[in-house]
Amino acid sequence: MPHILVRFMAIEDERKLKLSRRVASSWVVISMGVAIIIGLVGSAMTRAGALEQLADSETIIVRIASLISQFGAIPALVAGVILAGILAATMSTADSQLLAASSSISQDLGNDFLKRNFSGKRGMIVARSVMIVIAIIAAFLARDPDSSVFRVVSFAWAGFGAAFGPVMLMALFWKRSTKGGALAGMVVGGVMVFVWKFLIAPMGGVWAIYELLPAFCCALVAIVVVSLLTPAPKQSVLDLFDEVKQ
Repeated sequence: MPHILVRFMAIEDERKLKLSRRVASSWVVISMGVAIIIGLVGSAMTRAGALEQLADSETIIVRIASLISQFGAIPALVAGVILAGILAATMSTADSQLLAASSSISQDLGNDFLKRNFSGKRGMIVARSVMIVIAIIAAFLARDPDSSVFRVVSFAWAGFGAAFGPVMLMALFWKRSTKGGALAGMVVGGVMVFVWKFLIAPMGGVWAIYELLPAFCCALVAIVVVSLLTPAPKQSVLDLFDEVKQ
């Protein structure tokens, strides 16, 4: 999602935003739907005995591809396309995330926050250095063959979603939201992800749900409460909101 957002920000013609939004939203529905179908098919194949019970459900698509490849040359080619698709998606996301991270450090953090002039050759050196550092850290994290990429990404996604998702939604659809409410939502959402993950979810039962949902709800409540308790935005901000909405 971060690199999709970057592409929206860099669009060449704002008149294409509506079409781009429709394409992106449609693709999300299709890709998420296919992901769910893969899980259902894998579960059915496991119950039917076509696949052994997996210790790691992340490998289900790889195991399905391996099973398909055992039925001749054409199915083997199909299985190869499936595996190639996995690698292509991984590499595409990895390089986009590296570029987004290096740009964030050199531009957002360096130029905007620290007020350092990271432009031209200096900016290129900083961006490349950040990419190298991130790659080294990633290699260090990936050294454990028993680690779960999905669990790491899932936890990180919960943090991003709970901290920034409610803020973005409220900023877009509720003009009474304030700076204080936004800060409260980011703090509450981010903290609640850790609280739910490590303190509440281990209790099991109805509490053992994905931490993004309760953290997201808590962040929404925090934004609404703090925004109502703090002064309303300036009239210029409200006018800008109405202008953009129109």
